[in-house]
Amino acid sequence: MSNSYIRHEITRLTTELALLTKWSPQDLADIIQDVGFSCTLCGRCCTTEFNGHVFLLDDDAARIKKIKPEVLVPAPEFELVDGEGNFYVSGYALRVREDGTCVFLENNRCTIYENRFAICRIYPYMLHREPDRKKNPVFRQISGLNEHGDYHYPISEDEAYALAEETIQYENAWLMQMIDFYTTAEERFLKNNTSHIRKNYDRRIQEFKKGASVQVYVWFKGDFVPVIVRREEYQGFGWP
Repeated sequence: MSNSYIRHEITRLTTELALLTKWSPQDLADIIQDVGFSCTLCGRCCTTEFNGHVFLLDDDAARIKKIKPEVLVPAPEFELVDGEGNFYVSGYALRVREDGTCVFLENNRCTIYENRFAICRIYPYMLHREPDRKKNPVFRQISGLNEHGDYHYPISEDEAYALAEETIQYENAWLMQMIDFYTTAEERFLKNNTSHIRKNYDRRIQEFKKGASVQVYVWFKGDFVPVIVRREEYQGFGWP
């Protein structure tokens, strides 16, 4: 069976990883200093209205599994489906309340700020990808801006460089997790003589929306972990 979509995603992500290695921390640090983002404690970045969901790298998910596993949920917008109607997703996300706020947000303050997760530490300096005129992927500086916070705040060279290094490390870890997810899914699908078909995915999502429980295989630490979920667990995400 054809798994061209999975192969396409592996190729795309591998290209992005190669592109990331060309980014100099100093070049990114210069951009960070020029932007000069300053948090105003509005709490908007901790809501699905502004940021969709908090995707957790494996190390962050492992930490939560040890101390508060009930706040984990398979990340919304599952990537793949097999011939039996099982979904596959590249990792965990933090649950949110029905109003879309993070479960760790209280009175617009993060209750675990000193131990916050990798994506929260680099925010808003996530690298933004988009195609150039020749449709080749390029990084267009940073993506989490212009929705909240103040700008042109003075940031020291040392702080900017540290932020740049941490951002590049995060993006590298995210890309590696995604590549591993798709590569292992491809191997699994080939072994089981199945494939990801979009019409099957859409049909299964419609069943999910109508109340059916679904099994999701969550990529975590080099393996797929089966989890049964219902739509109610995603109400605060506004999905599906």
